[in-house]
Amino acid sequence: MNSDKLTFKEGLADGIPIGLGYLSVSFSFGIAAVSQGLPWLAATIISMSNLTSAGQVAGLSIIASAGTLLEMALAQLIINMRYALMSLSLSQKLDSSFTTPHRFLAAFGITDEIFAVSAGKPKDVTPQYMYGLILLPFICWSSGTLLGGIMGSILPEMLCSALGIAIYGMFIAIFVPPARKSIGVFVTVVISAGMSCCLEFIPIFDSVSSGFAIIICTLAAAAAGAVFFPRKEADEE
Repeated sequence: MNSDKLTFKEGLADGIPIGLGYLSVSFSFGIAAVSQGLPWLAATIISMSNLTSAGQVAGLSIIASAGTLLEMALAQLIINMRYALMSLSLSQKLDSSFTTPHRFLAAFGITDEIFAVSAGKPKDVTPQYMYGLILLPFICWSSGTLLGGIMGSILPEMLCSALGIAIYGMFIAIFVPPARKSIGVFVTVVISAGMSCCLEFIPIFDSVSSGFAIIICTLAAAAAGAVFFPRKEADEE
């Protein structure tokens, strides 16, 4: 059997659990998008062109509040900056056949989970493996949004509201375990949540749009975490 085909199949196999997880999360995003007034087709196109749950949820809030393009660009830049760092790190494991066009194509599909799986491979990563690894998560993310958007258009509003908060449950599940182990993560999360509440409920901040609120909270919490809880050399070693 051709080794390239085998590598692609390995990628497909490794992408199955990622895709299944994305299916449920993107279903919730589709419902949330429709509940915010977006057509199901627009929500599906967003998921097909962006593989970033946090960025899409933030972008959805900006769209719903009629935010500016500047807010959208800054929010996406800040939230998705980590993917650039992941790509730089992963570039050290790429096979020699990973030419520049392959790098551009594969970079589109880099997410937290795909990076973790590919970075953990003992051998160098080939383009065929990356395409196999990305394919099913991309299909599941897009189709899950499509199904959620369609269901959100026909299901009762109360049920849609209940299903729509599932994506926020995913975010809670992501930061609670590390917050329990690290006081730095816990304090950073509390700072971000506290600032978000202040910007939302204190009247003096009514002029701050939701897009800039996301940017302010992200930068302030990250800066506080870096200043008060810097990563020690021993931890890195």
